[in-house]
Amino acid sequence: MPIDTQELMKQVGRIKILTNRLIDDRLSGDYHSVFKGHGIEFDEVRPYVPGDDVRTIDWNVTARTGFPHIKRFSEERELTILFLIDVSGSQVFGSGTRPKSELAAEIACLLSLTALRNQDKIGLVLFSDRIVKSIPPRKGRTAVMRLVREILAAEETRHGTDIGAALRFLSNVQKRKAIVFLISDFQDQGYEKELRVAARRHDLISCLVSDPREYELPDVGLVELEDPETGELLLVDTGSRRVRETFAANAARDRESLRTTLRRSGVNTLDLSTDRPYIDDVRRLFRSRQLRGGRRG
Repeated sequence: MPIDTQELMKQVGRIKILTNRLIDDRLSGDYHSVFKGHGIEFDEVRPYVPGDDVRTIDWNVTARTGFPHIKRFSEERELTILFLIDVSGSQVFGSGTRPKSELAAEIACLLSLTALRNQDKIGLVLFSDRIVKSIPPRKGRTAVMRLVREILAAEETRHGTDIGAALRFLSNVQKRKAIVFLISDFQDQGYEKELRVAARRHDLISCLVSDPREYELPDVGLVELEDPETGELLLVDTGSRRVRETFAANAARDRESLRTTLRRSGVNTLDLSTDRPYIDDVRRLFRSRQLRGGRRG
């Protein structure tokens, strides 16, 4: 289906306005304290003053000037933030006012604009059962708006999901440590090895995007359901209590299995649902990381 450019730009503008309102000093401060630099960098050499750590004395400058000098270092603040975003067919589903793809765009925009305030670089990988698009990390507001446009423009894909391939691609293109937000509904299997590898190399955070109807069926009689990734049709009798209970039990089991996989891989999880505001979920994640001293614990 051709992209309606005018409608796309309206969506981008709406998301930008929405997320800008949510980014306050508190959220930016939490971001700064949770996502720290991955090292230290040289700052300056200055004269020694009583109380300075003698281990920081620069002996070359001291010998050259005849007066003791010390080296000063500062935290390496610039971070690289990468978004791995699932744009497979299941992302177009939404039982309420917005599909999962739009929620993914909003959370990516919120986190990107927060990173922008900290002068961080932002990159993007869109994937389904293949790599749809890759944008190298860049700084600036233009980079953020392009990121949101690309996510929204890709929402009509009808392909499946291959999280393992996306994580392997990440390992190939991003050699330096990065903060990686993997945004998906995780309707895939067999990616546990790649998840563990990526989590060891990067600070990996899973953003689980879901919709309430994926966990509980309403009682509305006979319904024909379509798998948006395969096109398969299935007639379901939602009027049957047994059918509804079995569906809910299977969904709960699958969700718990996913949580176990993520937890064992050492990955933080941000739960997101199309039926509720996400700002409290983001702050909850930030607070939990602060309590554990930053990354994982």
